[in-house]
Amino acid sequence: MVVMLKEQLESDLTSALKAHDDVRKRTLRMALAAVTNEEKAGKTERTLSDDEIVKVLAREVKKRKEAAEAFAGGGRAEQAQAERDEGAVLEAYLPQQLSDDELATLVREAIAESGAEGPRAMGAVMKVVNPKVAGRADGGRVAAEVKRQLAS
Repeated sequence: MVVMLKEQLESDLTSALKAHDDVRKRTLRMALAAVTNEEKAGKTERTLSDDEIVKVLAREVKKRKEAAEAFAGGGRAEQAQAERDEGAVLEAYLPQQLSDDELATLVREAIAESGAEGPRAMGAVMKVVNPKVAGRADGGRVAAEVKRQLAS
């Protein structure tokens, strides 16, 4: 039986509550709230697929990283560490991230597939490569690699 991601989050929240694991408990409650908000957004309520939930979780991880950087820059090390801890809990639910070499290979293949040359063709390459990396690499990282390869 395949367990849906939302069911897994709910099950893990129950385990965290029983284990009195405050970081996991707080983080999973926040993640489930974000998923519920996304489900209720728009004109009609709907159930999110696992892919959509992964996108919500990736967005939450990104928020945690940005908040941790802001706290660290402001000299608030404890809050920065708390944000990093929450991000680490959420990252466990995301697909394995692509290594730099794997990303470079995918971008190289996308450039060959689209026949792109020069920096002006970045949009065409991004259209080809984005579906291949979906959820496994940050968009900024992908764009930087595409730009680097098109410039050379």
